[in-house]
Amino acid sequence: MKLQQLRHFLLIVETGGFRAAADRAHRTQAALSASIKALEKTLGQRLFEVGNTATLTPFGETCLPKIEQFMAITEALEEDLKSVAAGDKGKIRIASVPSLVTKLLPNVLMAYSEKYPDIEIVLIDDNSVGVTNRLLAGEVDLALGNCNSIKQTDIDFTPLISDPIGVVCLKSNVLNKLSSKTNDARNQKGLSWHQLIDQPFIYNGTCVLLENTPAQALNRQARYTIENITSLFSLLRNDLGITTLPKLAFPANESELVWIELLEPALTRQIGIFKRADKTISPAAQAFYELCVAYVRADNLL
Repeated sequence: MKLQQLRHFLLIVETGGFRAAADRAHRTQAALSASIKALEKTLGQRLFEVGNTATLTPFGETCLPKIEQFMAITEALEEDLKSVAAGDKGKIRIASVPSLVTKLLPNVLMAYSEKYPDIEIVLIDDNSVGVTNRLLAGEVDLALGNCNSIKQTDIDFTPLISDPIGVVCLKSNVLNKLSSKTNDARNQKGLSWHQLIDQPFIYNGTCVLLENTPAQALNRQARYTIENITSLFSLLRNDLGITTLPKLAFPANESELVWIELLEPALTRQIGIFKRADKTISPAAQAFYELCVAYVRADNLL
């Protein structure tokens, strides 16, 4: 039993005759009759009364609603699969470092949801290592973060933003005043790592960016090690020390703390969007990937 045969059956019923159905199907009447005979042979019963007529037999009357229901389901499935293939339906899973969840993704997600309202989005925030592990384990389709620890052969990485590293401390801290006296060739306000050495240092996950630089001395003498960003800011606000953070990880509306760029050594983390190099992502995920890249390249930055 072929779908085309079922379509021919319904078309004959709809048009009221074999000739009209043949014209609608752009087939000869003989070809349409042969299609119906083949269907009747498969089913073991006649669907239409004998003669050149579209009158249904009792068996045909019984089959009609069942075939209509089946074809409706088939057509709905076909449309649904075409929508998934076009990226209009489905689900995407994204892992991101927290700084992008709060600053970049809301705008991108809003634009994406307006364009693809039927796509379900699962968003997971994690640290840079967790984001990477989730991607490589197949838990998510896309990841946003820095990829310092990822082998380039494992991923397809597209850079988005160069995020400078800075010092975070209370506004009342002497470093805030000292920074205005430390300028580079561009007369930029900032600090050098050796100016931080006498301050209690709080190590967080992003401090790994200090490794293999002179500033790694700060990591070696850290008084506290904090992984949770909320706890980190609590310690900072209670004047228990200072830390270093990428600029995107610093809240824009922070009233008690200040972010000061680290000028010596001048460090950045390369933020981007990445996917597995050995796996094809879904059309819905590919659409998000392209939208995210286009959004940043259009200078809609944070």
